Amino acid sequence: MKRFPRAAAAAILVLSGVCAPAFSQDDPPPADSGLDAALFYQLLLGELNVRGEEPGAGFALILDAARKTNDPELYQRAVELAFQARSGDAALQAARDWKKAFPQSREANRYVLQVLVALNRMGEIAEPLRAEIALADAKDRAAVINALPRNFARVTDKKLAATSVEQALSDYTAKTDLGPAAWTTIGRMRLAAGDTAGALEAARRGQTLDARYEGPPLLALELMDPKMPEAEAMVRKYLDANPLPEIRMGYARALLDAQRYPEALQQLKAITTERPEFAEAWLVQGTLMVQDNQLPAGEVALKRYIELAQKQEGDERKRGLAQAYLSLSQVAEKRKDYAGAAAWLDRIDDPQDLMAAQNRRASILARQGRIEEARKLIRAIPERKAGDARLKMMSEISLLRDHKQYKAAYQLLAQAVAKEPKDPDLLYDQAMMAEKLNDFTDMEKLLRQVMVLKPDYHHAYNALGYSLAERNVRLPEARQLVLKALDFAPGDPFISDSLAWVEFRMGNKEESLRLLQAAWKDKPDPEIAAHLGEVLWSMGRRDQAEKVWREGLALNAENDTLVETLKRLKVKP
Repeated sequence: MKRFPRAAAAAILVLSGVCAPAFSQDDPPPADSGLDAALFYQLLLGELNVRGEEPGAGFALILDAARKTNDPELYQRAVELAFQARSGDAALQAARDWKKAFPQSREANRYVLQVLVALNRMGEIAEPLRAEIALADAKDRAAVINALPRNFARVTDKKLAATSVEQALSDYTAKTDLGPAAWTTIGRMRLAAGDTAGALEAARRGQTLDARYEGPPLLALELMDPKMPEAEAMVRKYLDANPLPEIRMGYARALLDAQRYPEALQQLKAITTERPEFAEAWLVQGTLMVQDNQLPAGEVALKRYIELAQKQEGDERKRGLAQAYLSLSQVAEKRKDYAGAAAWLDRIDDPQDLMAAQNRRASILARQGRIEEARKLIRAIPERKAGDARLKMMSEISLLRDHKQYKAAYQLLAQAVAKEPKDPDLLYDQAMMAEKLNDFTDMEKLLRQVMVLKPDYHHAYNALGYSLAERNVRLPEARQLVLKALDFAPGDPFISDSLAWVEFRMGNKEESLRLLQAAWKDKPDPEIAAHLGEVLWSMGRRDQAEKVWREGLALNAENDTLVETLKRLKVKP
């Protein structure tokens, strides 16, 4: 049979939607394509059928041509045609034929695996998974193993997927070089299947093989929970060695999420000491310090972040700089340097951060006694996306609350609740304003509405229990309410503070002291300082009480509870 040059193949490609290269007279003669007349006709007919009304017939012709020629590109084309026709079984047949013809082809094996995953045939993936790892370069195998869980994000039977992956990795789990990666992947698959205990066990096994490998502690970070302390122990074990700063940063963020601020700050300081060029740690450290009223140290950290961030590029840098400018503006505002605070805000040029910047400007105005101007500034912020209107309203309420405009804040919340009467957050905030107005009947009514709408809303139980204790009424009921809040949020230092205050009102000073000391250790806060100091004062331990109060004043000298406590007890620590 006469052979056709590569130009004939180009004609086929045009029919399949692929542009053929242009040739000029100066080009060398095209190489022989190896395409004879019969095969050319078969491919042409196959593509015409695909474009016509018989895609199945077209697929069969292309697959037959692939088998005759052993051409991997034709096998790939057959798989793609089957997918286009939404025929998963045909795609699997073509992919398996391709793999059979080229058993060492990683591309062919990958197609088999992808088709099996798409078809949710988890019971058949072990063999192609083994091949995927075996066919990879030795230096890339750990990365290939670590990437496996991404392939199964959309499968329906995640338990069977986890079992099949574990089966495929069984040859590697005892090896010191690939075992840690294998156990990390097994753990991630178990976690996706809802088996947290199994995931933790996999992470533990991986870390046992290599304590310096980052996979197991990264998995343990995702498993951190008060009910699973072993996960945190694994993270800390890794951090005792020579850790990646990214993992220490992840641990710091997990501590922040758990409201363990002193420990988070300790980790952030470790990062900035070990890796002074790690910009993100300076940003979070500075922001946290400003929130804790450590203004000089926070200012230094934030300015160091700005210095490092100016050498970077990208949207993340812009958002980080905006956060730093906002925090530095807050520092200046607390020092009553309103011009300096405004100057920091003027450096924010990202429209996405406009609302935060305007809120800070409003706060500056309010501190100067210009409340109405501040409210107008917030109301004038453009609403660019859904939810901006609510954010503006909550910002205005926060502004009013912070400046003791409780009646105006209550009225604004009442308007919001009238529009959304089943919103537990709005009802809770309105209840807190009712308490500030000494309308305890209304406060309790609103909080009980919250409990009905959202029975696990622990803030409502805590708020009502604390309010009863503060007024020294219905103390047994107050204790039950606070204990219920603790059931929903175990270990929360603010709820522990409420329970301690109930115990103090009931005369259980030793238990109150124990609870307050633990809460103060977990979260140094001026309100906790006020209560701890008063309990110590009542027990005759006045030097200790004054020391705690001084520490509380250093955190926030304007805290209402602390200021009222010192005034009532006639103490000047």
